[in-house]
Amino acid sequence: MKGRLLLSISLVLLLQFASAKFNVEKSSLRVTSPESLKDVYGSAIGNFGVPKYGGTLHGGVIYPKSNQKACKSFDDFDLAFKPKPGGLPVFLLVDRGDCYFTTKAWNAQNAGAAAVLVTDDRVEPLITMDTPEEDAASETYLNNITIPSALITKRLGDSFKKALESGEMVNVYLDWRESLPHPDERVEYEFWTNSNDECGAKCDMQLDFVRDFKGMAQVLEKKGFTQFTPHYITWYCPEAFVLSKQCKSQCINHGRYCAPDPEQDFSTGYDGKDVVIQNLYQLCAFRVANESHKPWVWWDYVTDFAARCPMKDKKYTTDCANEVLKSLGFDMKKMSDCIGDPEADSDNPVLKAEQDEQVGKGDRGDVTILPTLVINNRQYRGKLDKSAVLKAICSGFEETTEPSICLSTDVETNECLDNNGGCWEDKAGKITACKDTFRGRVCECPVVQGVKFVGDGYTECKASGTGRCAINNGGCWNGTKDGKSYSACSNDNSEGCKCPIGFKGDGVNNCEDVDECKEKTACQCRNCQCRNTWGSYECTCGGNLLYMREHDTCISKEAAKVGWGFLWVIFLGLAVAGAGAYAVYKYRLRSYMDSEIRAIMAQYMPLENQGEVANRVQHADI
Repeated sequence: MKGRLLLSISLVLLLQFASAKFNVEKSSLRVTSPESLKDVYGSAIGNFGVPKYGGTLHGGVIYPKSNQKACKSFDDFDLAFKPKPGGLPVFLLVDRGDCYFTTKAWNAQNAGAAAVLVTDDRVEPLITMDTPEEDAASETYLNNITIPSALITKRLGDSFKKALESGEMVNVYLDWRESLPHPDERVEYEFWTNSNDECGAKCDMQLDFVRDFKGMAQVLEKKGFTQFTPHYITWYCPEAFVLSKQCKSQCINHGRYCAPDPEQDFSTGYDGKDVVIQNLYQLCAFRVANESHKPWVWWDYVTDFAARCPMKDKKYTTDCANEVLKSLGFDMKKMSDCIGDPEADSDNPVLKAEQDEQVGKGDRGDVTILPTLVINNRQYRGKLDKSAVLKAICSGFEETTEPSICLSTDVETNECLDNNGGCWEDKAGKITACKDTFRGRVCECPVVQGVKFVGDGYTECKASGTGRCAINNGGCWNGTKDGKSYSACSNDNSEGCKCPIGFKGDGVNNCEDVDECKEKTACQCRNCQCRNTWGSYECTCGGNLLYMREHDTCISKEAAKVGWGFLWVIFLGLAVAGAGAYAVYKYRLRSYMDSEIRAIMAQYMPLENQGEVANRVQHADI
């Protein structure tokens, strides 16, 4: 049943495009030698590697003697194709067949080739060389292919081989300067993508591209150099299967909008309908942001959703999506109106428009490959790399009208200035988790004055460790009233917030005064009268009584006076005894010091009778 359903859906998808067309994006290949082949030919741009949009590449063609289909590493054949000093770069000519196009390009690149030309093995119109849908081995190198690739006709390939066999030199120019239209000073581009993040290398590539290109895209959009629009592919379920369990799990709106099951297993994990709903969320995020004249916020939403709501963490949900939308300041009423009811047996205007847009118009062919970038109504081919895509966009400007960003990749952005980048910040707006980088902002809890904040960076950051109360009161509640101040932060409780004695609450958002009188936790003695105060209480006694707080009791004022008088007598007695003891101590200390001084002086000065003898001797001498 599963196989029949997938086959039926595939047939419907083909029927959707039966009246449309698929365009093969081409670059010019100009042969400069030999003389017999001098001309301009077409070549299909590979949907991997890095085509040099807006530029050219000149090289000499080499056809290897071994491993001619390039399905194995050229190291195994001791072959290398690095150019000789002062020579042209090498364009490696290889045959189609036996392995993926990407495998051929990877082996050619590792052998030193500057580009790979794949010659078709049959007489047919040129096709687009794409990346394999599912190949675990290619995922390890797919994003590392940097050389451009082109498919040429069998006839041209055979001509190259014949010329090389006869010893002639074959030199060609690959020219991408006219691959994209460049009519005016603004570039319009679209990105056909998917919210699914568990589809292997292609999903990883598109998520990496959105994250890396975000800052660049937002700068271009804010300054009016570009107009960007995201799109998402869906298809409908065959009428015969609309009520089937499979269609119900993969489609919304009664089978009108479907997506493949992320795990290709209808019984586990997320379903295709989950993907369609998140695609719809991302489309509506763009529409609502565009209505507020900030279409570039779409890039923030998509990157944040990928970071905060991944499938692998089981967070790929509408609840998580709504949290991201709220953190970025979206109008949730407008979002709800745009999304509509996925259970309704009627068209969804947003998704219906997407299905109509998927069919090619004008020079643009049908969009059947995901992800696909469309620049000035022409499909971009090649790796979704930030610098490569920027060059392609820049080639879409009319000469002399391109922005300075096209002449320098040194672009600085500061997304934290707009809605704090959707990151956490304290209530005073002085401490933020938003950090600006070249590739866009990141939400990361900060370190302030040696105090580390911990949290997810988006919705929460809390001061942690000793000294935290000095920074924003540790994120805890504090209040002042009637000249009294209280705080729920304590350095002794280095990770949490606890309301002080006399208050109750969570310690973070609020601490409410405890009414000790009402709760009867104070003033329980006879004849006591209780009055609640903020953070404490006051207790008085009736009649001629005095309240003793530490014992929660009332005593008579006469007893209190006697008690205090007795205490004063004790205090005075102790004071007199202490003074007498101190006087005795000082007298004995002084006597001891005097005797010590006299002993020391006796060693160096004569006694009184010794002094008289000395005087007489001295006078006799005179």
